[in-house]
Amino acid sequence: MDIGGLSNTIGTVLQVLVATCGAFLLAFWLAIVIWTWRDIRSRSRDIFAAILAIVLVAIFPVIGLLLYILLRPKETLAEAYDRALEEEALLRSMEEQLVCPNCQRAVDKHWRFCAYCHTPIKKDCAHCGELLELGWSMCPYCGNDTDVPAMQVQSQSPPPPPPAPRISAPTTVAELPVADLPDND
Repeated sequence: MDIGGLSNTIGTVLQVLVATCGAFLLAFWLAIVIWTWRDIRSRSRDIFAAILAIVLVAIFPVIGLLLYILLRPKETLAEAYDRALEEEALLRSMEEQLVCPNCQRAVDKHWRFCAYCHTPIKKDCAHCGELLELGWSMCPYCGNDTDVPAMQVQSQSPPPPPPAPRISAPTTVAELPVADLPDND
């Protein structure tokens, strides 16, 4: 085998190897640019930040990718949205939970008094007996005023109408007028 043929073979193998490595590096570069674009779009809606991240990774592939990973927003937009929903649900559940106005401990919605400090929490409606908040001035169950006891409401109701005059029919013959007496012929 001659040396010229061997060097041609080695040169061809090296060209194929360099072309393969170059294609691999080009594919890797393109892949990290595309990944950076997709990642920044899932983390931010700011187009300026997206372009800056793409340019950084495109010009300095490995170092730019490392810098992008260090500087990118910590959470995606979907994660931020889920966290906001969780916080809102937590706040809503905290608002719905009743607390004693005096000791600030959690109380049950059916309690009339705080079990810890004995502060009144709710009151009974004088008309229908349902539990009412202390500040309510009208019962939402029966529609009556909560500040007026049931006995006063009954006494404040309009007096019953006077009885209609009764016309009684005469019951004895002496009470009948003379013209109405039956003939005894």
